[in-house]
Amino acid sequence: MAIQQKTALNLQPINQCVRVTFNYDVHFTKGLFQLDNPLLAQMIAADGETTPKQVLVVVDEGFLQYQDGLLKKLSAYAQRYEDILTFSGEPIVVPGGEAVKNDSRFIEQIHQQINIAGLCRHSYVLAIGGGAVLDMAGYAATTAHRGIRLLRVPTTVLGQNDSGVGVKNGINAFGKKNFLGTFMPPYAVLNDFDFLTSLNDRDWRSGIAEAVKVALIKDADFFDFIMTNADKLANRDMGIMERLIYRCSQLHLEHIAGSGDPFEMGSSRPFGFWTLGCSQTRAIN
Repeated sequence: MAIQQKTALNLQPINQCVRVTFNYDVHFTKGLFQLDNPLLAQMIAADGETTPKQVLVVVDEGFLQYQDGLLKKLSAYAQRYEDILTFSGEPIVVPGGEAVKNDSRFIEQIHQQINIAGLCRHSYVLAIGGGAVLDMAGYAATTAHRGIRLLRVPTTVLGQNDSGVGVKNGINAFGKKNFLGTFMPPYAVLNDFDFLTSLNDRDWRSGIAEAVKVALIKDADFFDFIMTNADKLANRDMGIMERLIYRCSQLHLEHIAGSGDPFEMGSSRPFGFWTLGCSQTRAIN
């Protein structure tokens, strides 16, 4: 039986279409927090608004173990560029890895500090660490005041060529990975290659594996480059790694912009098909 829709006074529905354009840059540098490197300050000053801006820092505890002087560098940097930025309280140090995404207390800690410090939508959260920390801090930033500007500083190969350059944030809940999350592009991504020198071999190579997957799916020439330089990558040739990270992150960004579905409203997720990439490799061989 056909069902007729009843409308008040036969009024037609009003169609609403909202289009929003996001722009963000992924930068590549060395010595990000050195006093003679103005990149971070320039990113904040580029918004053209009244400064100094409040910045809440969230740091990966595991990363700090290999960067003993980082907190002092951050403090000195804020003093050097005090007319542009000011840090809101002490940096929040959180554990790295999936542990930080499994415990909602870290989200609450960031939200509480944002509230106490009086941060607003024109303030910044500066997240420094591996992909899991960036995911968690990004989720906290985008759910406070419906979105505080997020500056990502990935400190791993995988963070710099994959998770750190995308538009997704999230934490785990109910035993499910990334059950809670948001799609919100960062204000900017700042990749410091110097941070990679402290990685152990496992973390160094895990980021290379991501590049292999992306190359198999998107760029045969990139795959050839990786194979040709496999020994150099294994021996931690930083120049080759910098080129790998740049091309891999470029391919990720091109997919986000060119897929027509950056926020995954549909079902197209080619970079999620690692098993497909493996089966294709076996078929080629």
